Amino acid sequence: MKKFFYLLMSILLLASLLPPISLAQEQSEADVELWNVVKPLDTTVTFLNTGAHPDDERSDLLAYLSRGLGVKTASLIANRGEGGQNAIGNELGNALGIIRSNEMIEAAKVNGVKAYHLSETTSDAIYDFGFSKSPDETLQKWGEEVTYERLIKFIRTYKPDILMPSFQNVDSQHGHHRAIAVLSESAFEDAADPTVFPEQIANGLEPWQVKKLFLPVTSAGENITSIEIGDYDPIYGMSYPQLGEASRYLHKSQGMGSDIPVAPRQAHLELIKSTAPSDSTDLFAGIPYDFHEWADVIPAKNVSNQLDSLQNELEEIINLYPNREAILPKSQKALGDVQKLISSTKSAKLDAATKNDLLHKLELKKEQLQQVSYVSSSLAVDITIGSYVLTQGEQTQVDVTISNEGKQKIQHIEASLLTPENWKHEGVTQVKHLKPGESKTVTFAVTVPSDAEYFQPYDESVLKAQLTFKENGVETTSVLELENTVSVLPELSVTPEPVNVTVNTADVQDEIPVTVEVKNYFNGAKNAKVSLNLPSGWNSQPAIAEVNFSERFEEKEVDFTLIPPSTVEEGNFTIAANATSNGTTFDTTVQEIKYDHIDDSFFLYPSTINGVAFELLKPDNLKVGYIDSGFDTVADSLLNAGFDITKLTADDLANGDLSQYDTIVTGIRVTLGRPDFLQNNQRLLDYVENGGHLVVQYMTSGDPWDSKLTPPYPLTIGNPSIRWRVTDENAEVTVTQPEHALFNVPNKIVDSDWDNWVQERGLYYPMAWDDHYETFVSMADPNEAPFTSGILMAEYGEGTYLYTNLVFYRQIGAQVPGGYRIFTNLISYGAYN
Repeated sequence: MKKFFYLLMSILLLASLLPPISLAQEQSEADVELWNVVKPLDTTVTFLNTGAHPDDERSDLLAYLSRGLGVKTASLIANRGEGGQNAIGNELGNALGIIRSNEMIEAAKVNGVKAYHLSETTSDAIYDFGFSKSPDETLQKWGEEVTYERLIKFIRTYKPDILMPSFQNVDSQHGHHRAIAVLSESAFEDAADPTVFPEQIANGLEPWQVKKLFLPVTSAGENITSIEIGDYDPIYGMSYPQLGEASRYLHKSQGMGSDIPVAPRQAHLELIKSTAPSDSTDLFAGIPYDFHEWADVIPAKNVSNQLDSLQNELEEIINLYPNREAILPKSQKALGDVQKLISSTKSAKLDAATKNDLLHKLELKKEQLQQVSYVSSSLAVDITIGSYVLTQGEQTQVDVTISNEGKQKIQHIEASLLTPENWKHEGVTQVKHLKPGESKTVTFAVTVPSDAEYFQPYDESVLKAQLTFKENGVETTSVLELENTVSVLPELSVTPEPVNVTVNTADVQDEIPVTVEVKNYFNGAKNAKVSLNLPSGWNSQPAIAEVNFSERFEEKEVDFTLIPPSTVEEGNFTIAANATSNGTTFDTTVQEIKYDHIDDSFFLYPSTINGVAFELLKPDNLKVGYIDSGFDTVADSLLNAGFDITKLTADDLANGDLSQYDTIVTGIRVTLGRPDFLQNNQRLLDYVENGGHLVVQYMTSGDPWDSKLTPPYPLTIGNPSIRWRVTDENAEVTVTQPEHALFNVPNKIVDSDWDNWVQERGLYYPMAWDDHYETFVSMADPNEAPFTSGILMAEYGEGTYLYTNLVFYRQIGAQVPGGYRIFTNLISYGAYN
């Protein structure tokens, strides 16, 4: 329901831009659910769009193909988008990947597209490691062999007629995009070659020849087909590009989606490879579009005649829309005919490739007809469960209520549950029949095994419902998902805070506060003892604490004080938090990922604190105000390192005394995350002019930012952003003003402070800046000209304004000592000058 609300809001936003047609009347008359399943009966074509990250799909074209033409479409995405930025929260890394994967699933539903990924787990090698300028670097990090093997396997399984990567292999593109384009082009031949990954053939897959490979281009030209996709569709009450934007709105963590009017739009596709018996560059030329065209190419006369008859039946069903009562018997008959035709085709004398292809089309039509029968039956299914969160050994109840909301009696109904093999579920599955307006509920007792695997975010659902009914002697089966995620979680989640601890070897803290949050997922009372596994020489007060729970989802916090030894060796260390109950030790953090536009999900990882000890000098009594954008955790990390940090509220910016701070720092992309920053920009410039030190972390060229008015002097962020990055985290750095205070006070910055950086050096480098700004560092990716704008600083009145696009937030989050030391110098400058 919550996701439907968000989709509805997206549609309503677009509706205001529609032409003056009675939209409300059209939508009230249109049976969108029925049309979504009836329209695909019109064609046998399958289409696959490949990309690197969630949101790479060509949403407008896919909406046209799927919703407009009924073509079976899918998006195959390589990774989970873990290396991106988050516009709705502070989840990064795997947690962000989980969000983006689920957004992709919801977005694809709007377009009628199925979303798939090559990456299979949160520890997969096919990972979004950050921006790359090279397909070679991308495939080296992902592992070219495993990436390609999975791509070939998917093509042989999904069996697309047409393959289209979202991007071309050109140097203006992200290396991840280029890598998928390269592999997709190679797969055109290799998926059909049984000697490529022959183990797949041995395991039951068949070689598959894609018929056409297209690449999207920006304009019409030779060997290019141009398709008008901007048409208005009265069923959906919007154009296909608007449908595409409605889907893109669901990529909320990436800030996607825009309001567009109904207007002509063409998709330009360049034909790169083809095995179709036609020289035409048209999208479907030479590919059988429906079973009439299949009948023309099948030499077996009995099969050919049956194909013609079947397509006539399918077209009759489409013409009967929106009459559900008339469609149901026709759909059931066609389903029976498809099953007979599958048997005929298997015994027909056809070459292996043609038979494989035709059987695939028939199996696809069998699946689609079952969907038509289910929807046209007007059976509504409501599935409720005692708890969406379960623990090992728990029993729960699942109720499946089936209601006949149609005008005809539905016969021989059965409801059952689909669970992993070792789960137990008991209940009566027979519903028998339902008259119009009648409802029946079947109840199942479900037992979770005592050794059930914990929730994995990219696995199939552990619990689904299956509904079957029989009409005209033909059985229809539908698999139905529950409204939200059913998850098996540890009985206790243990979450230490902070996740990072920094020990300053120059001035070892006497005490370090740590809070451990314990959450009870067990269905009932629970008692536990909480403790920390400390490095040698460390102590904690208390050593052990007891927590008591009376019910599921209850949370308790335990405050510990860590007491480090007087001297701590430089280097990394870990502190593990755990809770022991009834002889079982729980040492896993369950990170809950809950947003209204996606299903709930969870990320499980070890409940450890990552510690690092190094020398970090900082000014006495340095007072810092931090404008937290919500997109990084730098302020919390600095607090944990012993800095005096105040997070500035909107009221602080508008009315507070800013002069009390030696330095004010902004979080990344502050103009996007904190609109009040721009509203109070003049107050901040006045703060600088009166002697303050303002440190601004990066913005993108697309974020709200006036290059002439927001900073004290003009400063233009690089665009296109792909050309204004240093993606090699090990790129050599030259400090161009090594004697400047920024690199000497309070920490003497040396070459090793640039070691062990993660993901990248910097992104969104300024490409133009006023002469008032000084530059301090130079760095470049291999074989590229260096950027000198990674740190820019200008005197303004009595104070200083510093802008940096170096990714300090990633280094501080990853506990990189050099990242802390350099950033400390940048924010300390106001205390010395």
